[in-house]
Amino acid sequence: MSVIEGFFGIIGDLTWGWALIPFLVVFGVFITIGTNFVQFRYFKRMFRVLSGDAQSADPNTITAREALFVSVGGRVGGGNIAGVAVAITLGGPGAVFWMWAIAIVGMATSLVECSLAQVYKRRQDDGAFRGGPARVILHGLGENYRWLAVIYAVCLIAAFGIGFPAFQGNTVAGAAENAFGLNRLVTGALLTAGTGFIVFGGIQRIAKASDIIVPFMALGYIAMALIVIVINIADIPAAFGSIFANAFGFQEAVGGGMGAAIAQGLRRGLFSNEAGLGSAPNVAATADVRHPISQGITQSFSVFIDTIIICTCTALMILVSDVYQPGADIDGVVLTQNALVENLGAWTSYFLTFAVLLFAFSSIIYNYYLGENAITVLTKNSGAIFIFKLVLMAIVFLGASAPGATAIFFFSDPLMGVLAIVNLLALMMLFPILRRVLADFDEQRKAGVARPVFDPAKFPDLDVDHTAWTQKAD
Repeated sequence: MSVIEGFFGIIGDLTWGWALIPFLVVFGVFITIGTNFVQFRYFKRMFRVLSGDAQSADPNTITAREALFVSVGGRVGGGNIAGVAVAITLGGPGAVFWMWAIAIVGMATSLVECSLAQVYKRRQDDGAFRGGPARVILHGLGENYRWLAVIYAVCLIAAFGIGFPAFQGNTVAGAAENAFGLNRLVTGALLTAGTGFIVFGGIQRIAKASDIIVPFMALGYIAMALIVIVINIADIPAAFGSIFANAFGFQEAVGGGMGAAIAQGLRRGLFSNEAGLGSAPNVAATADVRHPISQGITQSFSVFIDTIIICTCTALMILVSDVYQPGADIDGVVLTQNALVENLGAWTSYFLTFAVLLFAFSSIIYNYYLGENAITVLTKNSGAIFIFKLVLMAIVFLGASAPGATAIFFFSDPLMGVLAIVNLLALMMLFPILRRVLADFDEQRKAGVARPVFDPAKFPDLDVDHTAWTQKAD
């Protein structure tokens, strides 16, 4: 076992250790410039999805808004509650600025990867869509790169489909045990049953569940944070001042100064918003939209919600509270919890526990779909998906009821690094295609078309599924 752990440790060092984070940052800046700052040009348009169609015209597909909430449900989680607290503690207030910075360039990266997932999506026999980086590789780069698609699919199943659900189950059970004294076996049984009910309903049920859970949990958490911020409104200017001063080395809060702020901010920001890792495109491809860029804009908004809104709320809530001690050795969730308790009372610890439960559950069903989608790339045998559902339920129960068992999923983070490398290589190779599709969207907007429509006939050289693009201009 030690040999295997050492092998995955090397993979982790070669990806997350020193290579991947600079790669993601540089790539995000390149994408931002290469798309003429697309995340700023269409920033106002992002909010349109919130008032979009609540239901797709095709009952077998999901809407852009539902796809948004499924992806937000996957992005938003421990990184927004515990991760931000850890970043501030180890990197100082300036880490928040660098989280913002990586989110801004990540918005462009997410738009590109999710738009390409839409371009190469495939309509299934039941009318639903499937896509994602593996299919982008197969249909964008060609069959000669199937080996790369297989590597991506296998890593996606292992990391997101198997490893992370165990950790999320452990998080839910631990939170319920600490707050309510609920036995882990009981929590595991309830969580497993709920997971089974959702995943056996397919992407439509996953989307419907996320459409309810995600707005409720996100708005509830933001509301609590805003109350704390309003109570301490006089301290907000000083909090922002410390963020900017520490970010550029004018003020040192922890050892390492500006370097620590940059390292912690970028690392925690990337783990939180997942831009460039290739996870969100799997969900983005399922939406029934008129143009690939439309869903790209929507998924760019997902990064904005995750980091600029929710992570900022957590950061300010901590910085205006007396519980914050730079460099202290404290659990991230506990720090956020203490900030709430100090300002609003002990009952908020239960609220945060409930929020963690919802965050973790939404992540489990999101991770399940990523695994399912990857399996369909490897085999067309529907029995494989059924077996995966049963395996997932067993893993969730194992992670919840036997917390020590999550140690066997040490491979998850290293494999996520491999996923990111594969995804970014494909995006670089296909970026010229993305620029053509974006130019088509831009031209239609300049011509006064309110809702641009993608016409595959304009791109005869691309391996596009024409049956996936049947919507006509209004």
